[in-house]
Amino acid sequence: MAANVFPFRDARAAPDPVLEAGPGAHGPLPVPLVLDNGSFQVRAGWACPGQDPGPEPRLQFRAVCARGRGGARGGAGPQVGNALGSLEPLRWMLRSPFDRNVPVNLELQELLLDYSFQHLGVSSQGCVDHPIVLTEAVCNPLYSRQMMSELLFECYRIPKVAYGIDSLFSFYHNKPRNSMCSGLIISSGYQCTHILPILEGRLDAKNCRRINLGGSQTAGYLQRLLQLKYPGHLAAITLSRMEEILHEHSYIAEDYVEELHKWRCPDYYENNVHKMQLPFSSKLLGSTLTSEEKQERRQQQLRRLQELNARRREEKLQLDQERLDRLLYVQELLEDGQMDQFHKALIELNMDSPEELQSYIQKLSAAVEQAKQKILQAEVNLEVDVVDSKPETPDLEQLEPSLEDVESMNDFDPLFSEETPGVEKPVTTVQPVFNLAAYHQLFVGTERIRAPEIIFQPSLIGEEQAGIAETLQYILDRYPKDIQEMLVQNVFLTGGNTMYPGMKARMEKELLEMRPFQSSFQVQLASNPVLDAWYGARDWALNHLDDNEVWITRKEYEEKGGEYLKEHCASNIYVPIRLPKQASRSSDAQASSKGSAAGGGGAGEQA
Repeated sequence: MAANVFPFRDARAAPDPVLEAGPGAHGPLPVPLVLDNGSFQVRAGWACPGQDPGPEPRLQFRAVCARGRGGARGGAGPQVGNALGSLEPLRWMLRSPFDRNVPVNLELQELLLDYSFQHLGVSSQGCVDHPIVLTEAVCNPLYSRQMMSELLFECYRIPKVAYGIDSLFSFYHNKPRNSMCSGLIISSGYQCTHILPILEGRLDAKNCRRINLGGSQTAGYLQRLLQLKYPGHLAAITLSRMEEILHEHSYIAEDYVEELHKWRCPDYYENNVHKMQLPFSSKLLGSTLTSEEKQERRQQQLRRLQELNARRREEKLQLDQERLDRLLYVQELLEDGQMDQFHKALIELNMDSPEELQSYIQKLSAAVEQAKQKILQAEVNLEVDVVDSKPETPDLEQLEPSLEDVESMNDFDPLFSEETPGVEKPVTTVQPVFNLAAYHQLFVGTERIRAPEIIFQPSLIGEEQAGIAETLQYILDRYPKDIQEMLVQNVFLTGGNTMYPGMKARMEKELLEMRPFQSSFQVQLASNPVLDAWYGARDWALNHLDDNEVWITRKEYEEKGGEYLKEHCASNIYVPIRLPKQASRSSDAQASSKGSAAGGGGAGEQA
């Protein structure tokens, strides 16, 4: 393959197998289930105690659902995650339970949880008899947590649950032992980017800030750039392929303007441009088939279509015949006087009376007979077509022209060309005047840095928001100088949208520009920005398995409501709902009634 030419992998997700829980999940105490409920991907697994709790989450799938197309014919139900395979044909049908990074549609969230529990091998009957550690958004709204707790406790009847922030779990998982627990977390995910200050091991929620930009907006921006650049390939420039370009071919420029100047050099462009090869077919330039070959191909297609219709007709006839046999068996139960079995069979068939059964038998019998007649008619028509398609032997004597015919044809010879009219011209192969493979290539040059740059410069896509560097400076300015110095000693990057090459160097450059002269700072990138949140939640669950101060039990849920939260090192800050006092409304009503009475008395005196 030529240099810098990369084919699209167009990876198709394989359906997840239904796993067994394993021996570690059936200990004397219920083993916690860890769910990293992300807006891009759900990661689920067991927090098994022991020396080797497991290398990674056993289940990872996209957090999307799509309704099946079965409808009234009894087709497949909703498809979730990896069961969807390729997302592009279903892009218009995909639905997510998330609004930004907050779950708001609990029906779809229930589908994701059903999929997780089923494929993890949860074997308890009627409930999920395991504690659950669930990640949630930073400063998650109480209403969202209330619906999630209601779903877990009422629908799945779990014993207890603990909520935590994914980026905080990742922060503590990468923190060396006996090190400082203060720092700044920059977490950039699929929908949002958060900057979280951590003071003495606890989240300072009042100074957290969110930027409404993430991997989703980056992929959409890259798609618009390439569609404007290649209007002839609009349909081929899909979001899935844009995500592949972002994950494997994009990077963060340490100095954006200087990097753009480098791309102006032709040699630099030729050495660094990535040519993404779109799939294509060389048969699109023109057909080299003769008329006989085209006719033969049409006959083959017609024959295949007839065979397919006949097969479908036979399959439907077989199903109807089996259904009819079942109904006739039920009718025989009635004739033999076995009423108990007859009524039980009627209930299974969802029928109310013997008359309804008899009517259905008559309709199904007529349909079976009609299908048999169609099959016989199709076979007869096929035989007739085969007989008619045999070429007839012409009468050679009738084909010999007479002398008058020859003379009349000679009179018209000058009107026609000298070519023999009965001989078909050979079809010449159309040679392309350009390289077809090169025409189906996307030259990804400056787009490699322009798309990821939007989290630093949201104005590139018209967003009136501050970038990461400006927001970081704003947060630091809200603290005294000594706390600022402490925070910048541990700037931690996590989230799937921070995996671009050059992200750490860019953050060091931005901090160098905003910090005082000769001041120190430290930037750390998570060892695995995508999975460290799940690893941290698993470690936290194992360390706090017997700590009742951090788990919300069913009894506490019933007493204090679904929005109740127990705080811990990786959780949000609990702010209870403050309802307005009812006494104020009654006092206002009494005051208004007194005022109206006084107004009526004054009017009477004036009259």
